[in-house]
Amino acid sequence: MHKVETKTVLPTTNLTGEITIPGDKSISHRAIMFASLAQGKSRISGLLRGEDCMSTLHAFEQMGVKVEEAGDDELIVHGRGLDGLQEPDSVVDCGNSGTTMRLMSGILAAQPFFSVLTGDQYLRQRPMGRVIKPLSEMGAKFLGRADNSKAPLAISGGAIKSGTYHSPIASAQVKSAVLLAGMQVEGVTTVYEPHLSRDHSERMLRYFGAKIDSFAGGASVTGRVQLTGQEVVVPGDISSAAFFLVAGLIVPNSELLLKNVGINPTRSGIIDILQQMGGSIELLNQRELSGEPVADLLVKSSDLHGIDIGGEVIPRAIDEFPVVSVAAAFASGTTTISDAKELRVKETDRIAAMCDSLSAIGADITPLDDGMRIVGGKPLHGGKINSCGDHRIAMSMAIAALGASAEIEINDTACTATSFPNFWELLGQKG
Repeated sequence: MHKVETKTVLPTTNLTGEITIPGDKSISHRAIMFASLAQGKSRISGLLRGEDCMSTLHAFEQMGVKVEEAGDDELIVHGRGLDGLQEPDSVVDCGNSGTTMRLMSGILAAQPFFSVLTGDQYLRQRPMGRVIKPLSEMGAKFLGRADNSKAPLAISGGAIKSGTYHSPIASAQVKSAVLLAGMQVEGVTTVYEPHLSRDHSERMLRYFGAKIDSFAGGASVTGRVQLTGQEVVVPGDISSAAFFLVAGLIVPNSELLLKNVGINPTRSGIIDILQQMGGSIELLNQRELSGEPVADLLVKSSDLHGIDIGGEVIPRAIDEFPVVSVAAAFASGTTTISDAKELRVKETDRIAAMCDSLSAIGADITPLDDGMRIVGGKPLHGGKINSCGDHRIAMSMAIAALGASAEIEINDTACTATSFPNFWELLGQKG
């Protein structure tokens, strides 16, 4: 359990300077996982030391993986190969991390031992049936609460077979879980999805030597190809950068340079959305690190206008919609977000939470079944907000406070440590 912390954020008149965004959460998780499953030593630099990624690290340490500290954001992982993990001697606690639980389910489904995954009060309410179903079709044996749909999950791993799965949702976690299970068994395993979800797993598995094919409707993996230890540089997290992108756009007289941010096209929907709203965001110094595209992002104050957001951009920006709704509250005209029902099953129901939070400070925002409608340009006043234990709600409301007319008090803010441990410190320097 997090201790309950409260933060008060004051309005500000300008934001300037450079910000180094912490390492990408999705990529940090995968770097730890794939390095553990590889043969030989991997050095990971730029790692996010958020609580979620540490949950992944501790899980693999419980299974016999040796990890050395090599600096503030650097680790050396001594991989054990596809067949080298050991049965954990206790329950594996995934904390608040859905990525840990869902991807580990795919890995453990094929391991010849028994394991149990659990998490905090929020993670134990999140839907796990979406990974259990395809993995069970491959022959995995799961037992879970709520008719096999919620943690704790007991996994009796072992004799699974390769297969083909047509996912009803575009979910990188579902796709990754199936590919990670298929990677460990003979044959080719294929996942089809309705829209392209983020492809960090495919890029990094390929970087570690796996045989992965990506195509318009999904991805496939050829099983039993050993991974080899690598040097991995983790770029800055675009989901974390999103908060300062919106801050730089809505606060007058602002110019911020966000250094070393991942711009993977399956994740860069936030840039497309904000530019479409009239936001000035330039991509400078574009380059590639460990198979991932990276750039420095220059953002300047802009007059934003409302737009309709839906379709294929949704999975490319799914984690950024809380702060997109903040941008919409400061834009002229109406913004409608649709096709985003997935927001209801995140760390909290993010549609309900953002509508409640922004309404409480004067925004004109209406929940829809699969999104929300925001009529922008209404002045926002101060108030008291509860984050519902959701890191992205807490940080989004902190950004809203920068452009409000009075201070906003946000309750339950320790949750931001899951993805952005130094958020409040950076906000204090720039705000």
